[in-house]
Amino acid sequence: MRIGVDLGGSKIEIIVLGDDGDVLLRERVATPQGDYAATLAAVAGLVVAAAEKVGAGDTATPIGIGIPGAESRVTGLVKNANSTCLIGRPLKRDLEELLRREVRIANDANCFALSEAVDGAGAGASVVFGVILGTGVGGGIVIDGKVLTGANAIAGEWGHNPMPGEHHKDVCYCGRKGCIELFLSGPGMGADHRRSVGKLAGADFQAIEIAGHAANGDTQCETTLQRYEARLARALAQVINILDPDVIVLGGGLSNMDRLYQNVPRLWGEHIFSDRVATRLLKHRHGDSSGVRGAAWLWN
Repeated sequence: MRIGVDLGGSKIEIIVLGDDGDVLLRERVATPQGDYAATLAAVAGLVVAAAEKVGAGDTATPIGIGIPGAESRVTGLVKNANSTCLIGRPLKRDLEELLRREVRIANDANCFALSEAVDGAGAGASVVFGVILGTGVGGGIVIDGKVLTGANAIAGEWGHNPMPGEHHKDVCYCGRKGCIELFLSGPGMGADHRRSVGKLAGADFQAIEIAGHAANGDTQCETTLQRYEARLARALAQVINILDPDVIVLGGGLSNMDRLYQNVPRLWGEHIFSDRVATRLLKHRHGDSSGVRGAAWLWN
């Protein structure tokens, strides 16, 4: 039995998995906005209540936690978190003191990648690159069933590399210009559409609306999606040229556009340094449960 927690910006989710991966319990609560102490209390409260419900109250039950950031290898404090109240905090230490047991913490994209590598779309593959395409853009690397964290705890953070072949005047929240996230996140797609259509009707469409209108024959939305697919192909081609994964698994809200899985591999070949490309682009198997499942599998 193992416990996983997904500490997100808007919700905190907990899952209890049996040794065979079956879900024994799954619950979620709203994340206290901007309040570190309340966030600690919410996580601890969920864990204690869930453990009591399934009889996992002993301190031997492993707990993994996915966070929207990373733990500094130098200080042990949280860094690179878009939930800014976590930045500079000793989250692991504080939770271990509250729960009186060891916890393992990993980036939420790493947890997604691990979930899909263990028993998801990438099961059986040696090298899996997991991609989050949502409000932000993240990535995680799993090799032979283990998360690759890296010397700086930033392995897989492709969203904050420059988009190849593009320039962007806006500054990303990370302080850099031209980040892949500015182009491939949901808000990034919406902003690109607005720049393209100007004051015409539909300028304020969000990503899900753009996809829906494109499917119904809207040529402006279709053009926006084609730009998105070309950019995603170039960005993933860089990953393939460096990491050469067996499988790339997409997650996040934009991953539900089924057209990506046909169009992007058709486009990425011209950017990849190989006579053929065997890497498979796959849709997630566990949906929005992957992050919390991966947190539980941190003890695998």
